[in-house]
Amino acid sequence: MRVLSIDPEPSLRVRYLNAARRRGVVSSLLPVHLAQVDALPEGLDAIVVTSDLQGVIPSHAGGESLLLGEGLAIELLALPALAQPRRVGVILAGDLYSAPGGDVRGASGDVTGVWEAFAELYAWVAGVAGNHDRFGSEKDERRLRAVAGVHRLDDRVDVLDGLRLGGVDLIIGDPAKPGRREACEFLESVQLLLAEDLDVLVLHEGPEGGAGERQRGNPEIRALLERAPRPPLTICGHAHWDAPLATLSNGAQVLNVDARAVVLTV
Repeated sequence: MRVLSIDPEPSLRVRYLNAARRRGVVSSLLPVHLAQVDALPEGLDAIVVTSDLQGVIPSHAGGESLLLGEGLAIELLALPALAQPRRVGVILAGDLYSAPGGDVRGASGDVTGVWEAFAELYAWVAGVAGNHDRFGSEKDERRLRAVAGVHRLDDRVDVLDGLRLGGVDLIIGDPAKPGRREACEFLESVQLLLAEDLDVLVLHEGPEGGAGERQRGNPEIRALLERAPRPPLTICGHAHWDAPLATLSNGAQVLNVDARAVVLTV
């Protein structure tokens, strides 16, 4: 699956609150872009890809706020391309939590509700955990894994509508800190998945692109992708890119969806 083009102007913008750089909250707009790919599985009209949804949508009725991802699952239904949501897959590349008031930068917490919101409405939801994602207790996590249509791609491959997807959770770092794993372990997992003839590789921490500081990422992950005999489309987030798509030296494509959503259609 190759990305042919991405519409420069968003087809939808979802308003949310996130933490200001110093104190308080700011109102922001999450852009949703349409993109064209060369092919999709026969059973799908579209695939939604997104990550780093670290914000909240406040309640208008005095109730609790929604995590941005929970609200996005509903807001996306306004797009004509998603008129039949049971023919739409969803890929989540991690970091889907925000403090309830949206006023804490880098907060970590339970993102089960985001996964469940997408699973309830769409054909399936697959993806990985970011370094700020938690899934409640072990019992809660087992329950989520048992939900129909939920596919956590932590060091494994799942085939969904004929599409081979694999993924690696978390980011590289000191494993004594939450949300991190040893570099050698992380990179070995990526390498093993690349040998599995994937169509899509899902990471939270992704490779560097080709635009220097404007497409920051991990050079070791990039090196693995450039050596892959059949590189998949890599979906990632973690570090924001102004231009979301990069093409590596061997033609491998990387789509960074940090703080955005992209709807892949044919």
